[in-house]
Order: sequence, then C-alpha cells, then structure tokens
Amino acid sequence: MALVVLLRGVNVGGHRAFRPSALARELRHLDVVNIGAAGTFVVHQPMAQARLRAEFARRLPFETDIVICAGRDVLALMSMEMPAAGRNVVRFVSVMSRLPRAMPRLPITLPPDGPWLLSVHARHGRFVVGRYRRHMRVIGYLGRLDRLVGAPVTTRNWSTMTAIARVLREGVAPGAV
Repeated sequence: MALVVLLRGVNVGGHRAFRPSALARELRHLDVVNIGAAGTFVVHQPMAQARLRAEFARRLPFETDIVICAGRDVLALMSMEMPAAGRNVVRFVSVMSRLPRAMPRLPITLPPDGPWLLSVHARHGRFVVGRYRRHMRVIGYLGRLDRLVGAPVTTRNWSTMTAIARVLREGVAPGAV
C-alpha cells in the first residue's frame, strides 16, 4: 500500500520554503505524487518508513518533522462522517507524528468561552479531525494543538485529504486526466 508523507511547517510565511514539485521530480524513482505546496506527497513505491524518511530528509534544504502514515489509514479516515463546513468554516485534519500517552476528552472548543474559533471533534488513530472559522486568531489555536493532544501535529485541510485519497484510489495526480 502507498504511504503518505506530510512535512511539518514548510512553505508557511516564507519560512522553510522549497518547491515540493521539484522534490517530487527528484524522487520520481519512488513514484511520488506531490499534492499542493504544503509538503504533502503520496509515495506508491513500497518501502520501509525509515528509508523513506531518510530519502526525503537527504533532499530537503532544512530540517523538519517528516510525518509518514499508511495510505489505507487515510482512506479509512476519509470514510468518516464529518460535520459540514460553511462559507466561513474550514474542515481540517491534524496528523500526530506519534500516538500520545493520553488524549484529552473530545470535543475541544477554543476559545473555551465565547464564540468558537476552533473545534476538535474526533480522533481516528493518529488523525485529529475538526473545524475552524476563518479568523486571524485561529492560527494561534492551531499552533496549540501539539500541546492539547500531547504530540507534534501537522495540519491539512479536508480538501487536501480528499486529494490524497483520490491519488491513493486512482493512482493519479490531482487534476490529471
């Protein structure tokens, strides 16, 4: 089964900037598909996660957390029911780099009083699923997820996860015909 690679904190605000499409070309021998600009890849070539992590780390111009999960786990996640999103609400998935010793009781809503800006609904293995409102303060709440769930996370929106699932099922890059 394919593996999904998610790089943490890259191409955000000009920090740790690189071209994911160029990295995917360098790794074409592993049948790598780049998805977007946030450091998200599907790797179709079967291999050990440690070797895959080393392949990515060797080619990146900086150090970053490299989170790897099985494609089958992403497909199982995408079969979950997810609360609807509105015009100003974004669904997201945060992938924990490891399983935490303990998870807080869900749901979590931030801020704790007043109108919610971020809401974490469920956990599915290493995936934490929720929604946030489009608001300037949300980035701070997303940055607190590591401490809240007890493990480093990297976050993608639901549409990115949908694109990953499509590549996993169909074996093609998003937008390819």
